[in-house]
Amino acid sequence: MHVLLDVVLFLHLVGFGALFGGGLVQARDTVKVINAAMLYGALSLVISGIGLVGVQEGLDQSVDSSRVAVKFGIGVVVAVLCWVNRAKRGVPAGLFNAILLLTLADVAVAVAT
Repeated sequence: MHVLLDVVLFLHLVGFGALFGGGLVQARDTVKVINAAMLYGALSLVISGIGLVGVQEGLDQSVDSSRVAVKFGIGVVVAVLCWVNRAKRGVPAGLFNAILLLTLADVAVAVAT
C-alpha cells in the first residue's frame, strides 16, 4: 500500500509540473493558450489528489480535511478554467495569470503546516 501511495504522489507531482511548466513556457508569449500539458496536468492533479486521500485513509493515516477541501476546490477551479478555455486561441492574460497563481496557491496550501 505504501508503494501505491508513492506512485500516486509521483503522479500528483508530475501533474503539477505539467500544469505549471506548461504555463511558464508561455510566460513571455503575447498570445497565451491553454496547452495540452496544462489541461492534462490540471486534470491529473484533481484525480491523483482524490487518489492520495483515498490511499491515505486506506492506510489509516490522518488526513487534514480542511486542507484537502481547499486544495480540491482550487484544483477543480483550475481544471474547469483550463477545460473551458482549452480551444480558445488567445486566452486573456489576466485569466492565464490567475491559473498560474491559483496553481501556486494550491502548492502553498499543500506545504503549509
